[in-house]
Amino acid sequence: MRVVFATRIFGPEVSAASGILRTWAEEFRDRGAAVVVLTTRPPRNAAIDDPPGIDIRRARVRRDRQDYVRGYLSYLSFDLPLAFRLLFGRRADLYVVEPPPTTVAVVRVIAALRRTPYVVRAADYWSEAAEMVTRNRVVLGALRRVEVWGLNGARMLFAAHQPLVDRLREVGVRAPAVPIGFGADTHDFRYEGQPPPSPPLFVYAGTHSEWHAAGIFVEAMPRVLERHPGARLEFYGNGEERAAMQARARELGVGEAVEFFAPIPPAALSSILSGATVSVASLAPVAANEYAVATKIYSSLAAGCPVLFTGVGPTHQLLADADPRAGVALAYDLEATAAAMIAAADDPLGPEGRGELAQWSADRFSLGAIAAHVVDASLAIASSPDRLATRRAG
Repeated sequence: MRVVFATRIFGPEVSAASGILRTWAEEFRDRGAAVVVLTTRPPRNAAIDDPPGIDIRRARVRRDRQDYVRGYLSYLSFDLPLAFRLLFGRRADLYVVEPPPTTVAVVRVIAALRRTPYVVRAADYWSEAAEMVTRNRVVLGALRRVEVWGLNGARMLFAAHQPLVDRLREVGVRAPAVPIGFGADTHDFRYEGQPPPSPPLFVYAGTHSEWHAAGIFVEAMPRVLERHPGARLEFYGNGEERAAMQARARELGVGEAVEFFAPIPPAALSSILSGATVSVASLAPVAANEYAVATKIYSSLAAGCPVLFTGVGPTHQLLADADPRAGVALAYDLEATAAAMIAAADDPLGPEGRGELAQWSADRFSLGAIAAHVVDASLAIASSPDRLATRRAG
């Protein structure tokens, strides 16, 4: 069995998608498949630590000012060469695709030409998220059509959760879909025994773009500092909103208490989360985020760090159903967010509770268990009698 991943993002790029796709690739490998990953060259100075037994082939790509593959010029710089890499490469039994929609559409074309099935990791409905960066109806309409068309060619969509599946059905996606949930790599993220810090530390780990609206935590810091002098807010990751948040922190007089750092490897981030008061996460109150999950919460919980979430979407229900020590979910409101940050600093979770929270999370949100489910379904598709008959006829 030969399985080819088509993804603009893969390790050592620091992102939730990188960890998820690496876990899937390793599971295919462990089942005896020959795995090839067609991806991009990593950011400058990234330390490559490829998993053994997986053939990872990297190509040049256009990156933005944050050294991230973001925006449709960047996507196309990956997608167009990808078409040739797939068309003229050795034949595969299955393609595994990571959006954006343009990548999925390219794979649909090549999959039809080469009579190869493909599956998609469908974590979001991209067309609605695009409304945060453009109001051009022509662009948005074209993107919706491309996204629906690409997804409808898949043999299976591995969706983040049932509300997303429901939304995809509403917009005309009829391909088979299964909700698989999210999780954390419990090899990298685990509690390391640190007590909560004094003064308090709030950590935002991940992308901070328009649809995250993470500036609310910067806005809350003056009130936090009134109660807890010396408190810090640290951002790890990248995003288009960084410069604006830095400027706003200076305007509010909290520039020294708010720091921004580049993405760091998961194991290093785990240590920081283990020693934070809480991690903070947000999703802007817009329609696109009604189906989005703040995936960074899983890494935090696995590291024994409670979560403070503000915004919209299924993250509210996830935390409501979680261990009571997992944290709180709030509406996107500055007063409530500042009060919750102060409350977390007033009464931080201790080492024993953090260890129990990490164990609770590891028992329920393991990327390994999700990968096994994905690979079971994918191998059944790749080896189905009708697919093999189609391949022989071709």
